[in-house]
Amino acid sequence: MRTTLKRGIGRAAAGNGNGRAVLPPGALSPVQRYRQPERKRGSWRVVGRILFFLFALCLAVVLGIGGGTYLWAVESVAATTPQEAVKIASKRLDLPLPNKPTIALVIGYDHRPEDGASPSRSDTVMLLRADPQDQTISMLSFPRDLIVNGRCPDGRTYVGRINEAYAYCGPSGTLETVRSITGLRINYLISVNFDGFRQTVDKLGGVWMDVDQRYLNLQGGDYATINLWPGYQKLKGGQALDFVRYRHTDSDIFRLARQQQFVKAMKQAMRHKWKNPKNVLGIAGALRKNVEIGRAGGKGVSPSTLKKYALLAYGLPSGNFFQVKIAGVTGTNELTTAQSNIDSAVEQFQHPDIDASAKATARVLHRRVKSKDGPSPRNVSVVVLNGNGVAGSAGNTSYLLGQKGYRVILPPEGYQANAPGKWTSTFRTQIFYRGKTNARLAAEKVSGLFNSTDVSRFPAGNRALTALSNGAMVTVIVGQTFTGRLTPTPVDLTPPREPPNVRPGKADTLPYVRAASAWKPGFPLQIPTVLDRNSVPDSRVPYRVYKLDDRKAVRFTYSNNANEYWGIEETDWTDAPALEDKNFSEVIKGRQYDFYYNGPHIHMIVLRAGGASYWVVNTLLDSLSNETMLAIAKGLRPMRK
Repeated sequence: MRTTLKRGIGRAAAGNGNGRAVLPPGALSPVQRYRQPERKRGSWRVVGRILFFLFALCLAVVLGIGGGTYLWAVESVAATTPQEAVKIASKRLDLPLPNKPTIALVIGYDHRPEDGASPSRSDTVMLLRADPQDQTISMLSFPRDLIVNGRCPDGRTYVGRINEAYAYCGPSGTLETVRSITGLRINYLISVNFDGFRQTVDKLGGVWMDVDQRYLNLQGGDYATINLWPGYQKLKGGQALDFVRYRHTDSDIFRLARQQQFVKAMKQAMRHKWKNPKNVLGIAGALRKNVEIGRAGGKGVSPSTLKKYALLAYGLPSGNFFQVKIAGVTGTNELTTAQSNIDSAVEQFQHPDIDASAKATARVLHRRVKSKDGPSPRNVSVVVLNGNGVAGSAGNTSYLLGQKGYRVILPPEGYQANAPGKWTSTFRTQIFYRGKTNARLAAEKVSGLFNSTDVSRFPAGNRALTALSNGAMVTVIVGQTFTGRLTPTPVDLTPPREPPNVRPGKADTLPYVRAASAWKPGFPLQIPTVLDRNSVPDSRVPYRVYKLDDRKAVRFTYSNNANEYWGIEETDWTDAPALEDKNFSEVIKGRQYDFYYNGPHIHMIVLRAGGASYWVVNTLLDSLSNETMLAIAKGLRPMRK
């Protein structure tokens, strides 16, 4: 099934986007189309698209400080007991298993008094997965304008935006819709009213964020007002609200990226505020009025359960928070993508690659990836033979291994992929390897994908099996115990190595660096001598000089031909909150570079030199390649008097 069905067609249409006609739920009657009237966006429209991680972090703060405040916090947590609509939806949840990963569906909605009896619409639909064993948290957000096949618990269906499910049939509709397009078991339901968004940010004293471009709309009208300049800065509640809700000149894809940037900024802000009980009490007070949490059976969540997950979030190792994006999303007001892209995102969401940043760093620095698990799947050749007598078993398994990144080869021409001799009918899957340590490790890694296997060195002297294996490092003979599905594992999404897409940029930027130096920032400025080949200085604000409290900063902003913006921040603030969660530090030709990743993609590289820090910040969508980011950072050169 694809999610590219046009609105209003319905599942009974002869051409429904996948080339097949599908009968409707009732006889041959047409499927009723449910439409919510479009509402004009006002200055208070869509209060935030704040994510559950805000709640988890705040809760971690509340529950982590101990003493009398902890007892008060327990009472606050009790106030998150679900009300009627969430309680009804919670009865449809799956029971969580002890010490196993759990998944929460987070629904953020906005309903103002002037809306009267009109239904609310969810403005945030996201999944959150917490794995206490691997100490990872994964987040998968759905664009609110993504066109899907929506479902209600009473059997009604619709084709439209995913956020309309909430308007049609409440939290239960959103739950059923997300469950149907992902196939996931969902254990918790969190409903958030975003009226407390601004006051929560203000209770924190603001949030330090990097703003990628000039955001300006003073007229209001169909879009909310906004007035933000590019650069790293502290945003108050109203400004943060403007930033995460903005989509005047772009789409929901960019808005999700801004939300993810806000999540990181919120985490950093909480880390600096948690020691002050006054901050804790104020934040918890805002949350208790705007959050409902339900679990299977329609009950609330105990304080001890919340404390466990909150402390997991608070103590999360650097690099173990994963923000998964759905690929292939296209459109502006209505977004579409193939179901296969959702399936791929769900797999990443369930099995995050903890080593993603390490592998990406090794690749961009032209180093070998050191792994105790053996060679990368792309360096392992595999032949699959049928040993269970099920037609197509070898071909299907070959396809699945290819999806995992393995280099699948076939038996020589003229040979069928059937196991010879005693392996014609084998109970357990047999895995043979050729070579020494690396080959054995590769075979053991392949073995982990099957439910029941025997791993051994390739049998010498068996000519038939030798011919069929065609020189592969690993030979798999599919046994009767194989269920037809491989065990889920992290997908290796390390970007392939490519030349940096850069051009000389000194001539473009030197005039702006000279103009900024006239302001006497108090630290040496760096000249960007290398730029992304498709980018030029932003015509609106090519550079900006400003103060960060009692510190000084200069921002250079660039735009590419895809309406995206990236920048270079130069400041004498060397311990800014944004610089805390680095993944790696590397010394290259005597200069220190800190790497900050979003999954396998470099989002920021920071050069530390001369008592200052120089940040190369990628676009919201991390469109600049890792090699391009590193080349730009290495191209920074100090301006001489």
